[in-house]
Amino acid sequence: MENLDTLKRIAAEAAVAHVRDGMVVGLGTGSTARYVVLALGERVKAGLKIKGVPTSRGTAELARKSGIPLVETEDSWAIDVDIDGADQVDPQLNLIKGGGGALLKEKIVATAARQVIIVVDHTKLVPALGNSFPLPVEVVPFGWGSTARQIDELGMKPVLRERNGEIFRTEAGHYILDLHIGRIENPAELETRLNLIPGVVETGLFVGRTDILMVGTPQGVEVRQAKR
Repeated sequence: MENLDTLKRIAAEAAVAHVRDGMVVGLGTGSTARYVVLALGERVKAGLKIKGVPTSRGTAELARKSGIPLVETEDSWAIDVDIDGADQVDPQLNLIKGGGGALLKEKIVATAARQVIIVVDHTKLVPALGNSFPLPVEVVPFGWGSTARQIDELGMKPVLRERNGEIFRTEAGHYILDLHIGRIENPAELETRLNLIPGVVETGLFVGRTDILMVGTPQGVEVRQAKR
C-alpha cells in the first residue's frame, strides 16, 4: 500500500463512512476530494440519500456524473459535514489549502459546516506549515501588484500564479499569489495579518477548522481528533 493514490482512496472511503442519510455534504476540490466524491457516489447508488455542496465546477461535474444531487440554491446552507483534502497539515491540524485554486469556496463551505473532515495521505503531514509548500493567497486583480508589494514587505515572496502561460483566475475571477515563505510559527497570526491587507480576498490558511483528520498510511487509515 505504498501507492499514494491507494492511500488517498482508503482514507476517503473511511471519511465517507461518517455520512448518514439526509445529510448535506460539502464536497472539496482536488485529487483526494475526487476519491471522496467517487466513494459517496457508490453509496448513493446503494441507496444513501444526501445532497452535496461542491466547491468547484470540476467537483460539481464529477458529483453529477456520480449521481449525487446538488444543492442549487445560493442561500444560507446548513451543511452537516464537509469532507476535503489539504496540501499540508501540522500537528495542531491547521492546514494549507489552495493548490487547486478553490480555496475561497472551500473556506466558505468549511465555515458553514457543523463538522469538517480532512482527508490526506501521510506525505501531507508536516512539523510546521510552510517551507516546502507555498501559501496561496487569493487577491482581486485590481491593484494586485500593490497588494503583492505589501505582502513582500512582510518578508514573504509572492509569485503570481500562471497556468499555460496565462494568469490563473479562480472561479470568482480573482488572481492567486503563491507566497514562498519559511516555517510558519503562528498560522493564526499570519492569517490575520494577510487578511488586513486591502486586496486580499482570502488565504489558504485553515486554522482551527479541522474536526477529524483521516490519514492514509501504509499501515492503514489513522484517525486524529482535534483537541478543543
